[in-house]
Amino acid sequence: MIIVTRRGVTDAELDHIRERVEALGLRTHLSRGEHRTIIGCLGDEARLQSVPLHSIPGVEAVHAVLKPYKLASREFAAEDTRVPLGSVELGGPEIVVVAGPCSVEGADMMEETARAVQAVGARGLRGGAFKPRTSPYSFMGMGESGLQILADVRASTGLPVVTEVMDTRQVELVASYADVLQIGARNMQNFALLTEVGRLRRPVLLKRGMSATVKDLLLAAEYVMAQGNPNVILCERGIRTFETATRNTFDLAAIPVLKAETHLPVVADPSHAGGRRSLVAPLSYAAVAAGADGLLIEVHPDPETATSDGDQSLDFSEFADLMDGLRAFADAAGRTVAGATAAV
Repeated sequence: MIIVTRRGVTDAELDHIRERVEALGLRTHLSRGEHRTIIGCLGDEARLQSVPLHSIPGVEAVHAVLKPYKLASREFAAEDTRVPLGSVELGGPEIVVVAGPCSVEGADMMEETARAVQAVGARGLRGGAFKPRTSPYSFMGMGESGLQILADVRASTGLPVVTEVMDTRQVELVASYADVLQIGARNMQNFALLTEVGRLRRPVLLKRGMSATVKDLLLAAEYVMAQGNPNVILCERGIRTFETATRNTFDLAAIPVLKAETHLPVVADPSHAGGRRSLVAPLSYAAVAAGADGLLIEVHPDPETATSDGDQSLDFSEFADLMDGLRAFADAAGRTVAGATAAV
């Protein structure tokens, strides 16, 4: 249930409304917007049925939220959530691009990649220090030494770092190095992990599971938000279908559906969706046209020698071309692409 307050509601009135609700054993969640404030009520809503909520000073309207995800639903927020990423925000008017290799392979390689993608407009650096792989014999990342490389590159370039955490035992370690904690597709319903990253209050990039519905993704986000962390970024990266022409099936329709269902920012990962570098640019353009707030793109200085996902990684020239082409699609969608940041 949500309580919409009148314009000009005072802090004392807000406190009184929350006290009345919480006295019945429910939790409250406050969302302030420019023109209105919403109080979300979490718990057994039947306890509120006998309370004359409309009579409480400051209350304008009361609405039931029927969706199973409460905090993630659009009704629960007065305005779209904007998640900070360095000097920019995901969910605002700008399209934010995060780029880098699938895996951290070395200090020089990461420094070279970071400066190349930054020069043409990337505002965040991605790279895996811990890698979930289908085969136990594949390269699984450099671990903490990879995290240290990411932190060193951030210090030299100013680019915030997005990297994956795979296990509850790694959360504190990864959070000590990363700006955004990524939950990969294979862990989207690892509820213990979602709960743990929710407790940290660090921004979380949550990738859609390979067989997950939109509802599943939003309920996974709810696990993070239920711990008090509102900074969740949803990522459409393709789902598993009977189609074999691409690595995954890019669910383009999920982007506008998510934008209608939730106030959380939505980004797309065209690299994993297509699985081939020739598909990355057109899928990026389609995602922006569909309403995506950002892109997560794999870029490598020499894709032929990449330890993982070389087939879907762009080289520096291809990434620069993609960024050049992206601006026209962003403009058509009424958005802009965040520009390059000068290296520190």
